[in-house]
Amino acid sequence: MFEHFEHKADIGIRGKGSTIEHAFEEAAKALTQIMASVECVEPKKAHTFEVKATDRGALLVSFLNELLFLKDTKKMLYSKFRTKITSHKNSSGEETFVLKATVFGEKIDSKKHSLKVDPKAATYSELLVEKKGNEWIAQCIIDV
Repeated sequence: MFEHFEHKADIGIRGKGSTIEHAFEEAAKALTQIMASVECVEPKKAHTFEVKATDRGALLVSFLNELLFLKDTKKMLYSKFRTKITSHKNSSGEETFVLKATVFGEKIDSKKHSLKVDPKAATYSELLVEKKGNEWIAQCIIDV
């Protein structure tokens, strides 16, 4: 499940799921929904990428910003997401989180997708990635 939440100037997004990966995938759908109706975006073409960060929150921001980068450079919107998140500790005990994603979508078509807002970036504002009970939540503010 994904949703938007109130924010004075920008748009808050929140993804929820039974796993952290599912919550990130739902946050990505919420990001797409800001730009166009996610249901209208067909999963025709796949892109695979990897992002790394020192914590789960930064990983969410990096993931969403990579999707915005692909939108801007490849003129793509995405509606289906497959993610795998792992963590590794180096010899100093510092943890690094790695997200490997395969995202599916199609070229932007203004007639088909009824474009809404063109987001600038995912931000650290109201950033939250945590497990509450049996549910993971992944949220942040999108600068529009």
